[in-house]
Amino acid sequence: MYRIVLVDDHAIVREGFKSLIEIEPDLEVTAECCNADEAVEAVSRAAPDLIALDLSLPDASGLPLVEHLLSIAPKTRVVILSMHDSEPYVSEALRRGASGYVTKGAAPEELVAGLRAVMQGKQYVSSDVARRRSVQSREESDPLLRLTAREREVFLLLAEGKTPKQAAAALGIGQKTVYIHRASLMSKLGAGSELDLYRLAIERGYLKA
Repeated sequence: MYRIVLVDDHAIVREGFKSLIEIEPDLEVTAECCNADEAVEAVSRAAPDLIALDLSLPDASGLPLVEHLLSIAPKTRVVILSMHDSEPYVSEALRRGASGYVTKGAAPEELVAGLRAVMQGKQYVSSDVARRRSVQSREESDPLLRLTAREREVFLLLAEGKTPKQAAAALGIGQKTVYIHRASLMSKLGAGSELDLYRLAIERGYLKA
């Protein structure tokens, strides 16, 4: 039987998580805590197999609390339960020692899947977090994916050799707006000039040399 300490400041949320967990025959919630002090006391007393920890508590941030709880019970594993599905929360929680990260917007069965994966020594993030991290990874490897639809239009026109005035006329927007988009897209692409935009467009097959 895996012993779990559940830490969340909302009683209704705790009850919902507890119901999901205790449907499983080998999972048991041995303590419910509504704040950091209660969590520290419960973990010090019981050294559970796993802590399911909300990041947003009334008396402490869940991020440093991860490290503190693991210093008390080094063999205990931590799964974060959070409303946040984006960086830097996910990476920071994992860096501080959490083994899993499940958002409160994920499907209910992902909580149990995450607990089981972590108890098997694996790292687990819920599917919504995984999707977001995958998109961010692709954007890092291909900065063109970071451009907005309008920025892509401006990028292609400038890469073709159009002046900002000509791009503005083609898009039916103000020239000042083109300059704003130009500054933004060049920053995202790390470009220093329209020649850099031209070269990038050639590399990606948007234009023929």
